[in-house]
Amino acid sequence: MHRRAQPFLILALVLIASAALAQPYPSRPLRFVVGFTPGGGVDINARLLAAKMGELLGQQVVVENKPGAGTNIANELVAKSPADGYTLLFTSPAVAINMSLYRAPPYDALRDFAGVAIFSESTNLLVVPASLPVQSVKELVALAKDRPGSLNYSSAGQGTTQHLAGELFKLRTGTDIVHVPYKGSAPSLTALIAGEVQLSFVNPVAAGPHVKSGRLRALAVAGAKRSALLPDVPTMKEAGVGGVEVPLWYGLLAPKATPRDTVRTLAKAVASAAHSAEMRQKLAQDGAEPVGNTPAEFDRQLREEIARWAEVVRVSGAKAN
Repeated sequence: MHRRAQPFLILALVLIASAALAQPYPSRPLRFVVGFTPGGGVDINARLLAAKMGELLGQQVVVENKPGAGTNIANELVAKSPADGYTLLFTSPAVAINMSLYRAPPYDALRDFAGVAIFSESTNLLVVPASLPVQSVKELVALAKDRPGSLNYSSAGQGTTQHLAGELFKLRTGTDIVHVPYKGSAPSLTALIAGEVQLSFVNPVAAGPHVKSGRLRALAVAGAKRSALLPDVPTMKEAGVGGVEVPLWYGLLAPKATPRDTVRTLAKAVASAAHSAEMRQKLAQDGAEPVGNTPAEFDRQLREEIARWAEVVRVSGAKAN
């Protein structure tokens, strides 16, 4: 009797396992791993997208901050996570910059990640504390040249766009300004507001409220066009310094072996979230624009960015400590 029951037991187990495998994606909560501290541009965008995607996918999306090592801690964690679509990396150009900034990063952006979609794009603002006696980029450069090595600029860490923008600014203006990396955008911004550093490149998402309140002064946009959030602030080129264009995007990456159907499901959700009327309004208020591109387009952009930032790192001489 026992032997006759065994085939039925095995069949039942197979059917149960098959039913579990056949569960539609997603069937449980997702998490966005962010390599920055809470409160900065990457974190703010991650939480905006997580809330909307949670509605679209019918599952909670949790944002988990894992700052440190220039975002390499978060990058490595996701690169080595199960490729099941439940652990994803919400990131910025830092993931591409680190490929050349670090001698042996613990991941390979092309080998270990599959592009899902870029959620939004923006650029950084060159900002100074209101207490600093400069009203323009020209005056800031003059002050830096008059006091070489005495001005400091903050960033969210080694290899971030803030760091590279600062190095490019030094290179193009021939100034000696000291880089002070912080563990994330929020502490970097706090240091700037407190006057601990004299300048920084900050995303409008995080800087806008402080510029409007008068605690910070925006001198220029490190991009090809002015920010819709602060239309009176000139581009760096308009302010007299060319070659300091540092575009900033926020996107979602998955472990490389994640099933393509899962990646496409996620990409469609990102695009739907980004282009929803509610999200377009929120992004516009923060000086950002929705993107929602395809996985293939993101993969191609990632390859191009790795090559582009390698050249910027080489020319600027930027190094990770």
